[in-house]
Order: sequence, then structure tokens, then C-alpha cells
Amino acid sequence: MSVLYRLAQPWLFRLDAEKAHDTGLAALDRVSALGLLGRAAPLPGHPVECMGITFPNPVGLAAGLDKNARHLDGLATFGFGFIEAGTVTPRAQPGNPKPRLFRLEAAQAVINRMGFNNEGLDAFVANVQRARYRGILGINIGKNFDTPIEQADDDYLIGLRRAYPLAHYVTVNISSPNTKNLRALQESDALDRLLGRLKAEQGRLHEQHGRYVPLALKIAPDLDETQIDAIAGRLVEHRIDAVIATNTTLSREGVEGLPHASEAGGLSGAPVREKSTAVVRALALRLQNRVPIIAAGGILDGRAAVEKLEAGARLVQVYSGLVYRGPGLVRECVEATSAWLASHTPGR
Repeated sequence: MSVLYRLAQPWLFRLDAEKAHDTGLAALDRVSALGLLGRAAPLPGHPVECMGITFPNPVGLAAGLDKNARHLDGLATFGFGFIEAGTVTPRAQPGNPKPRLFRLEAAQAVINRMGFNNEGLDAFVANVQRARYRGILGINIGKNFDTPIEQADDDYLIGLRRAYPLAHYVTVNISSPNTKNLRALQESDALDRLLGRLKAEQGRLHEQHGRYVPLALKIAPDLDETQIDAIAGRLVEHRIDAVIATNTTLSREGVEGLPHASEAGGLSGAPVREKSTAVVRALALRLQNRVPIIAAGGILDGRAAVEKLEAGARLVQVYSGLVYRGPGLVRECVEATSAWLASHTPGR
């Protein structure tokens, strides 16, 4: 698969970024359906216990690549230890006007202002049920763009109820910079209310379905120390099962002057690496293993993945790195993180 991607990448990079994204995934589906990519299974690696789940290796796919859970079977051939699909909102919505996705190749970066474009929960659920994929699935939920921020909790509750029977864990995305006022939900009072309602609903769903599905919270990298303190406190207080650090950044540090650098949206890829790792490190210091951290942001090689573990993460996720490195990045990160975990596991 890595060889195929290396051959296809120059052609894909001549396309508009969103067109390349859609074309690449469609091709992946076709090749996977023909059985040309081999067995869809996690790469062998160091198992990790997190949120009460045993992950077969520490490397997952971050949300955003497969918003509608249409490509689970093809993506499973990359060897991920887990896949997170979404962000999905209760109702279908088109997202922001195009163009809304941009490659900054000189910086190995991406800017997006997609705006939670997705087909809605009904289509998402049908796609998951149709897929052959039986690995660990995270479902990332968000609010519709036209839901008033004062009623955002209701959208997340709808998402949790629909995702619960299908997911191994559910991620609450309050950190996308591309939905108006969404990041306001990271503020103390709003976050307190949202997490309280979600935990109460999680308890009810646990009783209804007879299985416990963990809740993760995805946060931004653009947080100061006071905000990190407050979020860490709320995570512990509400017994949230994990935190994903981080989403994309509004900063343009590291891409100044490059083509597309002035485009609005969230920046991901190599330039966000240090900022995201700093948030992981700050959270780890405050949480002291009471809430596990899943790290995302700027992972373009095995060393960057290990850096996240060294900072205090339990698992890692990749996305933008796949644009520049292809599926070979997954194997490199699995091997590097598994070797690091093996050497840092007590009794080894």
C-alpha cells in the first residue's frame, strides 16, 4: 500500500486538496474491495490498556478523515490499533463553502475550515452497521452549525445516544475552530454543564445497554495555563474517561509567508507538533494519570509519536501526516511507540 501511495501522491497533489482527499478514499475503497491490500487487521504492536479497553497497538486514526464512516474497511488495512470516525452531527450539513482545505507542502501542513460537513447521524449509523470492520471504533460527535450555542448540549446528547450502541468510545468535539462559538464550550461554566449532562446520560445508557462506553473530550492546542488548569479539573471532577490533545490550531507560527498561510481555518501537520505536545505535557502534570491522554498533532514520523508518549500520552492518533507520508507512517509509528512502551513497561 505504501508503494501505491508513493506512486499516486504526485498526481493527487496536482488536484485540489479536497478533491484529492475524496479521490484517494474512493480509490482505497475500490482496491480494498478487490482484496488487493491484504488482511484488514491491526499491525502487531505493544498492547495498551486505556479507558478500560485493550488496544492492540498504540496508533489510531484521528477523526476528520472519515467523517461519515464510509471508509472503515479500507482504512482498516493500514493497520491502525483503533479508528475514530466523524465528526458527525445530529442532522446532515454541507459545511463551509469551498475551497476549504489547503495543503502547505513546504511545511508539511494542512489548513482546513471544513465546518463539520457530514451526512448526519442516520447515514453514519447505517455506514457503521454496513461495514465489515470489527476493530476498536471511536465515534466523534459535534453540534450542528445552526444549533444555538446555548442548546449545544442537546446536540451532543443526541449524538451520544445514537453512537453509544456502536462505539467502543465516544469523543466529544468542542475544539474545532470552524464552527462558530464552538470553542466557547471549553470555558469553565459551559464545560461543567456539558460534561455533567453527558456523564448522567452515559450512566443511563450504561444501564440500558448493559455495557460501559467511555467518553473522551477533544480539546484545542490554543489554551493558556489557566484554561488547561480548569479543563483538567473538570475532567477529574466529572470522571471523563480520556482527553484527546489536540485539535488544530489557529496559530500560523511556522507557516508565515507560505502560499495559503493566510487562509482561515485550523492548521495541522508538522507546525502544530510542539504546541500540541506542550498541551499533552501540561495535562499530564495536572492529571497525574487520573485521566488518560490520547495525543494528536504533528505526528509525521515515529520519533514524533514517541515524543507524545514521553510527554505523558497513553495512545497517539495521526491524520495530516498520512497526507505527506501515506500508510507507511502507521507502521513506522506502531514500531517506534511499541518499542518505547516495551522498554518503559515495568517488569520488562
